[in-house]
Amino acid sequence: MRIGFKLIAEGYGPKEIVRQAVAAEQAGFDFVEVSDHYHPWLFSQQHSGYAFSMLGAMAHATETIELATGVTAPIQRQHPAIVAQAAATLGVLSDGRFTLGLGSGERLNEHVTGEGWPSVTVRHEMLREAIEIIRLLWQGGYQSYAGKHFTLDDARVFDLPEAAPRIVVAAGGDRAATIAAELGDALFATEAKPELVDAYRKAGGSGPRYAEVPLSYAATEQEAAESAHKIFRFGLLGWKLMSELPNPINFEAAASWIGVDDVREAFGCGPDLDRHVEVAAQFADAGFDHLALVNAGPDMDAFFEHAQHALIPALRDR
Repeated sequence: MRIGFKLIAEGYGPKEIVRQAVAAEQAGFDFVEVSDHYHPWLFSQQHSGYAFSMLGAMAHATETIELATGVTAPIQRQHPAIVAQAAATLGVLSDGRFTLGLGSGERLNEHVTGEGWPSVTVRHEMLREAIEIIRLLWQGGYQSYAGKHFTLDDARVFDLPEAAPRIVVAAGGDRAATIAAELGDALFATEAKPELVDAYRKAGGSGPRYAEVPLSYAATEQEAAESAHKIFRFGLLGWKLMSELPNPINFEAAASWIGVDDVREAFGCGPDLDRHVEVAAQFADAGFDHLALVNAGPDMDAFFEHAQHALIPALRDR
């Protein structure tokens, strides 16, 4: 079991995100992954720095911890040729510590280019082509590609790492899990669904399985639940809705019915180690072996201390 930490780029400014990556390394986490969004989910967040810029700073500021996007959508806002170049550069800067997390994205971030928001079927087609282009460019040399959705014209990524970054593909259902198995190196999910792991394996996937574990650390359960409700209540909406809403105001409206007690049930809230392990165990039991801990609590440094001395050792002992 490898234990990672989710950097919430919507909740903190770019410099603080880099500082947290350094603190995560010092606390003993194996990897960090950072969200790659254009907008925050909620008005209470008020941040959304560019993931690849922050990751470059992390690569310089850290030594051993693995770095990842969680996840990048290479289908509209960022052409796959640009994602291939950015990921290759990070592979060089980090001495091979970078993993490229990819997914079909959310309207929240991708609609900003004014191209409209395609159906999920089309998004999956675009993701397949994007992964093919990225892998093609990582082979080196000049490459061209003519697909249904993307064109690549005589392009070359000049700075390539010694080994290509691992590609982790996000999935919320069987179709995306199949893409992860057929074109990716690993699976990524945000829900403890064993059926996702089963679909991934059934399609031939044999790589690592990443998942995000919702926690909120604070001195009391109530304080932790209130903090999680403030900054992370959108997570209870479910992926089918989260992928379709265009702006924070829509998420504020959609999440207005979610109360503190609803969040308390979903998150491991408070200071209790057993409760945190219980929530994480749901993902481990579902077949995930790379757990990225999300802390929606009010004091990040207190969480890092808790993780270093109690939570990480407890999870490694499972």
